[in-house]
Amino acid sequence: MKTMKAIYAFSGDPITFGHIHIIKRAAAIFPELIVGIGVNPAKKYLFTLEERLQLAKEALSGFSNISVVAFRGLLVDYAFENNIPVIIRGLRNSEDFNMELMLHQIGESQDMHIETLFLPSGPDMGHISSGAAKALQSEQGFVSDYVPLNVKQKLEEKISGQFIVGVTGEIGSGKSYICNKLAKAAEAEGIQVHVISIDRIGHSILESLSEPLYKELRGLLSEKFGDAIRNADGFIDTKALGKIIFSDRKKLDEFNSIIYKPLLLKLRRELYGKKGLILLDSALIAESNMAYLCNNNVLLLHSPKEQQLSRLEERGYSAEQLEQRINSQYSYETKLACLQKTISESRYGKIYRFVNDAAESTTNLQTLLDALAKDLMPLAAH
Repeated sequence: MKTMKAIYAFSGDPITFGHIHIIKRAAAIFPELIVGIGVNPAKKYLFTLEERLQLAKEALSGFSNISVVAFRGLLVDYAFENNIPVIIRGLRNSEDFNMELMLHQIGESQDMHIETLFLPSGPDMGHISSGAAKALQSEQGFVSDYVPLNVKQKLEEKISGQFIVGVTGEIGSGKSYICNKLAKAAEAEGIQVHVISIDRIGHSILESLSEPLYKELRGLLSEKFGDAIRNADGFIDTKALGKIIFSDRKKLDEFNSIIYKPLLLKLRRELYGKKGLILLDSALIAESNMAYLCNNNVLLLHSPKEQQLSRLEERGYSAEQLEQRINSQYSYETKLACLQKTISESRYGKIYRFVNDAAESTTNLQTLLDALAKDLMPLAAH
């Protein structure tokens, strides 16, 4: 029965889904839950106390009965002073239990009559910790299963010196052109920029990479879509593959599911060691639910229809190929709605809208650069 309030305290360097899992369960038990971000003098923190507090507040903004506070000193003292009768302690393993039991006994020795409630972590949460998230990020691992997107972005800034923005739009909207123009304009302002084309990574997997993983993938694709897509050298004929997958949405989805993990592996390798603004150029960020890679920060391009068709015709597409390519992707409006829904659900992200109109591109580009420069300020401080 809900009769009292409780406190769950941790360092939060940074807050993780493991912490949030315990918080969610505790908030369902107690009508008022205080989340305390503490200071351990023996620890060396990546984030300042103010940063840890802000990250936790953002990550927990969806809870109505939670308040997030910072405190120093003994947790049991803070609980006693603030009339909090219960301390929540999360347990991932036996080591945690031994440590938390010792902390409980130390608290008991202060004779303040504060009760302790132990909550074990979920079966899929035992490996998640702040330390693991930081170690993964230091090797450019993906931490989206460990921390919320606001935290993921800050880890990328603090550890890797990166601010990642996805660049997407309808086919023929000028993604590569805008990426290159934006990179030159940003570099002129002293901002280091790297353009990584996810589509180009996909082509390299299909057409040139020789590691066993990619050979096996190409074999799987030929089994799935027929030997006609495979050249004599074992690589994939992307034009032949395109005729098959762009004419059938189900087959396109099957292709994307096959190439997804190898694509992410190569993307990690591409990101490794790069600092500054990272532009992820991909046509299918919205369709493939890949916005988390750039923390839902997406540059969404739109071009007048006549300019879009003109660019596609210059690439040599036939009328049939043009129709297939256009129909295989979301429209601008659908991409926008999809991204807005993703941002709303995760409570994090930003859409930079850009009209790639030849008559106004220079003015539009400077406006976009000014907006990005503001968001890059925390990165420049490091």
